[in-house]
Amino acid sequence: MSFQDKRLLLGVTGGIAAYKAAELARRLAAAGAQVKVVMTASAQQFVGPATFGAITGQPVSVSLWGDKVNPLEHVFLGQQVDAIVIAPATANFIGKLAGGIGDDLLSTIMLAATRPVLVCPAMNCEMWANPVVQENVAKLAARGLEIMNPAEGELACGAAGFGRLPEPEAIVEALARLVSPQDLAGRRVLVTAGPTHEDLDPVRFLTNRSSGKMGYALARMAWRRGASVTLVSGPTALPDPYGAERVRVRSAQEMLQEVRERFLDTDALLMAAAVSDYRAEKLSEKKIKRGAEMQQVKLVQNLDILKEVGKLKKHQVVVGFAAETGNLVAEAERKLKEKNLDLIVANDVNQPDSGFAVDTNEVTLVSREEPPRKLPLLTKEEVADKILDWVAPRLAGKPGGTVLV
Repeated sequence: MSFQDKRLLLGVTGGIAAYKAAELARRLAAAGAQVKVVMTASAQQFVGPATFGAITGQPVSVSLWGDKVNPLEHVFLGQQVDAIVIAPATANFIGKLAGGIGDDLLSTIMLAATRPVLVCPAMNCEMWANPVVQENVAKLAARGLEIMNPAEGELACGAAGFGRLPEPEAIVEALARLVSPQDLAGRRVLVTAGPTHEDLDPVRFLTNRSSGKMGYALARMAWRRGASVTLVSGPTALPDPYGAERVRVRSAQEMLQEVRERFLDTDALLMAAAVSDYRAEKLSEKKIKRGAEMQQVKLVQNLDILKEVGKLKKHQVVVGFAAETGNLVAEAERKLKEKNLDLIVANDVNQPDSGFAVDTNEVTLVSREEPPRKLPLLTKEEVADKILDWVAPRLAGKPGGTVLV
């Protein structure tokens, strides 16, 4: 993930979860962001400013007063950044925000702030459930601040429930959405990913080398750009993309069923899954034993998911993927026409840095309306963004399958 050249303000308030804010700052700085940290007096009882200064390479601001304090810092710090994140946000600080109180540097910055704000509450579960806290959170949400619900689990006080600070990787994802263009806002995007498993017996199955990384990158980037994302995924070892609904399937038939059910209410289908072309005609109920003679398994073709939904296509933008070992563009153009696609993303899986189980891809975009466009070797997130750069303007002005409100 890249926050290159993004300027972020990280506000740290006085809760035990302040130690997690150091990891959040590290992740953001490693992703290229310029991170300015502002700490309340209470936060400094848990973590020292020197920790954040060493991580970010920038001085940490802690007070409205002092010989070296810029007297206008409380005004410009909340205006000269791309986004603000408060993590952790205590019940006390949330109350200050809701009430318009500015009695220290961070709360005063927030009164003058003009940039998008992400608030990450962390507190005891009973405090979080307190009606006054919930009213204050609702006020902030109504004013346009983004609120992350706290995570559920064991708390520092020994209680268990909702109150934990979300993990740094989740906060980073939410912040990425806050600073990304929202050109897919209000759109439903359906993504498929991973391999399928076609059972032969209770032990064995047919599959392929897909890791799911390309489809998961598409789901992440579409969500960051404002879409409501459903990810239909075959078996992978990847964590669920933050913000997306993940539907787990095993076989090609299961994937076809899930895609069919959702397609008519979808604005864009991004079919990145490597779906098995064949399955066993008959599933053996018992493990197939080793024998003197070669075992023969009769295979039958699975239905082509893209071809099937292509028959239902109305307003949708449909993107297919073609993993090829030769005749890349010719094969892509054939599939584009045969399956009624709008765009096909073709890659040569013979290339060592492109295709399965790697974090990069070198693809060619093939569409009906322009000559094939070869992209350089990029990370899969960068490839996903390029694909969505193609999809977003083609959705603009089209009626949605379901308009989100």
